[in-house]
Amino acid sequence: MSHLLLFLLLLLCGSLAAAPAAAPPLMLASSWQDGPDVSLYLVSEKLDGVRARWDGHALWTRAGHRIPTPAWFTQGWPKQAIDGELWMARGQFEATSGLIRSSPADEQQWRKLRFMAFDLPHATAGFARRHAQLSRIIANQANPYLLAIEQRRLPDTESLHRHLRSIVQAGGEGLMLHHQDNRYSDGRSAGLFKLKPYDDAEARVIGHVPGKGKYAGMVGALLVRADSGAQFRLGSGLSDAQRADPPAIGSQVTYRYNGLTVHGLPRFPRFLRVRDDR
Repeated sequence: MSHLLLFLLLLLCGSLAAAPAAAPPLMLASSWQDGPDVSLYLVSEKLDGVRARWDGHALWTRAGHRIPTPAWFTQGWPKQAIDGELWMARGQFEATSGLIRSSPADEQQWRKLRFMAFDLPHATAGFARRHAQLSRIIANQANPYLLAIEQRRLPDTESLHRHLRSIVQAGGEGLMLHHQDNRYSDGRSAGLFKLKPYDDAEARVIGHVPGKGKYAGMVGALLVRADSGAQFRLGSGLSDAQRADPPAIGSQVTYRYNGLTVHGLPRFPRFLRVRDDR
């Protein structure tokens, strides 16, 4: 009987170790609509990386999973919480996402990553002062894998959209705008915005539609359900590899689209990526 109890205890400990911690509270952005005074905002590139939170000791995904980093990657980092993005390069989201989910860590690949810091969640000042404090903290440490993302001020809406075009033409996704006086708060913020040349949203995969013609034997489209309850297909944007090994039913994906139809469905939806923050 004692052996059985020991076995059950080991199973329980293993399941607890595998369970995620509570998801760290994060500030989220809304979509930008022209109108506000652009000069009151700090503007940065929207990176296509993986959102993460440094808690002073370890890195965590937004879903509450600890990220297995090499020891040297976070050596000497500040003992305070930092919000940021694990980023490799433009257009390298899939490689970044796959890398942070790998264990043990591939140290050679990790050397391509940077933690691009953009906020201090526990600081109480407005964003402009928080960013200045963050820049000073990072400048005082010597680890090259921790960087502060560049923030700039733009004078007006015309300059904003000109900057957006230059970022997109260079392979970037878009821009983030953060009001200079905005305080850090959990959830959707009224002072933090994203600006892209297209709309994007997330949906849950609820089925796989068989392919036809050259896609016979593979997936022709994903059947997905949006938060609104609307169901539609995502076929455009899937690579041949993703059609052969599609995102699992129940997984969350990000798609881009160009406005809504009269029936409230996304117009020209296109698969972008699996939204896997583990």
